[in-house]
Amino acid sequence: MEIVVVKTESELKECLAIRRKVFNEEQQVPADIEVDDYDASPVACAHILARVDGVPAGCGRWIPYKEPNIAKIQRIAVLPEFRGCGVGARVMEALEMSARQAGMTGCILDSQCHAEPFYRRLGYRAVSEEPFEEAGIMHVRMSKAL
Repeated sequence: MEIVVVKTESELKECLAIRRKVFNEEQQVPADIEVDDYDASPVACAHILARVDGVPAGCGRWIPYKEPNIAKIQRIAVLPEFRGCGVGARVMEALEMSARQAGMTGCILDSQCHAEPFYRRLGYRAVSEEPFEEAGIMHVRMSKAL
């Protein structure tokens, strides 16, 4: 597995293609709320791309959160054929490392409820009192110190 810190437009396009398949096609998230200004260029935020045998398999990004030194991890997506092989964990590890290198001391994320056990295994804990709806999907806010 290859983990790439996205630096080129073509790498960013690979990430957006993964997200389109997972979020727009599979989960029916409207495209106009899935892609935003942080996707305008490879330097708009920190994007990570995972490839398996050269094939784009998963991705994610982090942005600075409104609290100082906190990274908000977002848009974690793994194509169905690569789920269960460690791609998501490697993407998360790379995002956390990137955030740590940028001086962040913690991360938050809004996990889809079905994915909460995955993030718990990575050391995240739920911090929202109740699940909440985002893009028509129930989520829970989670956090982790870096």
